[in-house]
Amino acid sequence: MADRTSSSITIGAGRSTIMAVIADFPAYPEWAGQVKKAEVLETDAEGRATRVRFVLDAGVISDEYVLGYDWDDDDGVHWRMTDAGRMLSGLTGSYRLTGDGDRTEVTYDLAVDLKVPMIGMIKRKAEKVIVDTALKGLKRRVEGR
Repeated sequence: MADRTSSSITIGAGRSTIMAVIADFPAYPEWAGQVKKAEVLETDAEGRATRVRFVLDAGVISDEYVLGYDWDDDDGVHWRMTDAGRMLSGLTGSYRLTGDGDRTEVTYDLAVDLKVPMIGMIKRKAEKVIVDTALKGLKRRVEGR
C-alpha cells in the first residue's frame, strides 16, 4: 500500500466525544455517506469494536469486507482489512486526534488496494472522496449532538 490519502479537519468538541462517535459503528450509515451497513463482530474488554463488517458503496468502489481495529484511548484508532471483499484486497487507515478542550484536530489516513485494475488517479480520487466525506460527516455528527 504505497499511496495513502490523508486529510484533517477541526471539530468543536473534545477527543472523548469524537471517539464515542467514531466507535459507534452501527450509526455509520447515518453520517458516513458511503457506508451502507456496519456490523460489530467482536469487541475488546472495554467494549470497543475489534472486528467490524462493512458494506461500502463509494461509486467506483463497492464492496463488503471486515476490518480489525486497534484503539489508542482517545488519541486515535488504526484499522486494517482482515477479510477481503470482491474488489478490495487491502485497506488500512487511522483517525488521529490532537488538541485539548473543545477543539480537536482529526486526521484521517487511508490506503486502499484493489483486486481489479484501476487507474491510479481514479483510485486516489475515490480515496479522497471517502476521506473528505467521512471527515465532514464526522464533524456534522459530533457538532450536531
